[in-house]
Amino acid sequence: MNAITPASERLVRVPLGERAYDILIGPGLIARAGKEIAARLKGRRAAVITDENVAPLYLDALIASLQEAGIQPSKLVLPAGEKTKSFEHLMAVCDAVLTARVERNDAVIALGGGVIGDLSGFAAGIVRRGVRFVQVPTSLLSQVDSSVGGKTGINTHHGKNLIGVFHQPDLVLADTDVLNTLSEREFRAGYAEVAKYGLIDKPDFFAWLEANWKEVFSGGAQRIEAIAASCQAKSDVVVADERENGPRALLNLGHTFGHALEAATAYDSRRLVHGEGVSIGMVLAHEFSSRLNLASPDDAKRVETHLKAVGLPTRMGDIPGELPPAEVLMDAIAQDKKVKSGKLTFILTRGIGQSFVADDVPSSEVLSFLREKHP
Repeated sequence: MNAITPASERLVRVPLGERAYDILIGPGLIARAGKEIAARLKGRRAAVITDENVAPLYLDALIASLQEAGIQPSKLVLPAGEKTKSFEHLMAVCDAVLTARVERNDAVIALGGGVIGDLSGFAAGIVRRGVRFVQVPTSLLSQVDSSVGGKTGINTHHGKNLIGVFHQPDLVLADTDVLNTLSEREFRAGYAEVAKYGLIDKPDFFAWLEANWKEVFSGGAQRIEAIAASCQAKSDVVVADERENGPRALLNLGHTFGHALEAATAYDSRRLVHGEGVSIGMVLAHEFSSRLNLASPDDAKRVETHLKAVGLPTRMGDIPGELPPAEVLMDAIAQDKKVKSGKLTFILTRGIGQSFVADDVPSSEVLSFLREKHP
């Protein structure tokens, strides 16, 4: 990457024809949310969906901004955590949206992290067969990943995100000020997705992160640049393959292993959060690629060294508590939505920034690998 030019705000455009939208990245955007939304949407009602952690920090400011712009808001505050992505809470959101008399040109606004964004986006996609949707992501993970691209959904006991719809947002407001209230663990977890973009197909970006990650963590121009680069990378992939029929699957680097580990911990955030699962999963993906003689073991070691340096877990043994046997992890992988016609689909790599989709990975090789890596 080129040298950083300090910028107080960045705009990334997602050019999807009639469904194109802007991602605004910078400080103070929640205070401007009403103005930005009113400039883009015709409706004058909004249902704000948030959770118990975020509401005390930012809900009043968002509501005030909407009212100042002439938008009539309602609000629903849900429990925090991955378990909120359920049928029960989906019904609660849909009911709240209908009670607020939100119509097709009005908006559902997700104020929160990936859980709130996925759940609210799903509701926005199915209420009245689709209403406007605005993402106000409050975690690094959601700012660089889940708020962009239109994938929504909930979890079931069968696995994560297996029920949902594609429903693109109409606007994403990534207020970088909110990241200052994240715990170190939450920020690190989001950073795993930032690193992922470099590992997919941007080796220069990964090298830049290796040199600048401390500045990304401390804030300022490097943080805004890292978020903008991540959003641009995701936008490029989404535009090329909106519904994940091909290259968009590359965004799942580390996720097949990571989702299996999340399922194995029953989505207990005290043990493992999504970004931590992705971190371990990306190391496993590079190690598995090395095992298949696709990549050098030095690449896997480089990935692990960087992720460990920022404080992320990189091994299954880093997860607190016992994990189920490798066979149970294998069952979770086989249920994953990246399985096609019963054949395992993995994102593998030929080196840093050289990821590719492997559509027919032998399950026996995966199971043997999991047994080897199991703590």
